[in-house]
Amino acid sequence: MTEQFEFTTTEATKLTAEAGDLSGVFGEDVRADATQIIGRYPESRSALLPMLHLVQSVQGYVSAEGIQFCAEQLALSTAEVSAVATFYTMYKRKPCGQHLVSVCTNTMCATLGGDAIYRKLGEHLGVGHDETAGTPGEEGSITLEHAECLAACDFAPVLQVNYEYYDNQSPEQALELVKALQRGEKPAPTRGPALSDFRGAERQLAGFFDDLESTVAGPSAAVETVRGAQLAHERGWIAPSMPDDVELPPLPEKK
Repeated sequence: MTEQFEFTTTEATKLTAEAGDLSGVFGEDVRADATQIIGRYPESRSALLPMLHLVQSVQGYVSAEGIQFCAEQLALSTAEVSAVATFYTMYKRKPCGQHLVSVCTNTMCATLGGDAIYRKLGEHLGVGHDETAGTPGEEGSITLEHAECLAACDFAPVLQVNYEYYDNQSPEQALELVKALQRGEKPAPTRGPALSDFRGAERQLAGFFDDLESTVAGPSAAVETVRGAQLAHERGWIAPSMPDDVELPPLPEKK
């Protein structure tokens, strides 16, 4: 299910007043990170997406203070920042748990058990979509959500913890995974780097890697993913090349 947000100009104008003094929330270290993010782009407004991830790495969600901080740093209005923050479901509008558990319930995963996994976890945690079991941010707290698609149909059913993959799950396996998270453990994902917490993952999405070598050292490709390429290589299958004499349409003139 896609989240729906309503946002009005009146609400946008209230954000500045609600945010108040930002120095106590976003200190000099965060401002230095923001400056580094902005420096990656020729236009400062292009840095908004990683800036919102930076805010979430500090607060665990996008708050009124976070929206005001991004607006000030990027010379945007709070309405412009809020329009982006409310469009993408990765930006949370209320405090998230230590771990974000996303269960794919789109067609392939749902058919193979994704719906059953989501029900099992919801019953165990006593929460529904976008709700948190435990005190947000504290150890063992879990925010549960169902996701439209996690782009891993070859491993269905799948779930993510802080955007790291756990493939070929059953309701029982998923339940044991969540129980381990509640105990303070961090089971290794099927693919990718070692598991972080939600705020740590958000810092990486902002473009900061405290240990890049170990972050990229985890397994990535899997048999299911590369099997098609292997079969093509073994059987000599190749895509036909484009003839050299094909006349391409002219490129449109720049205005």
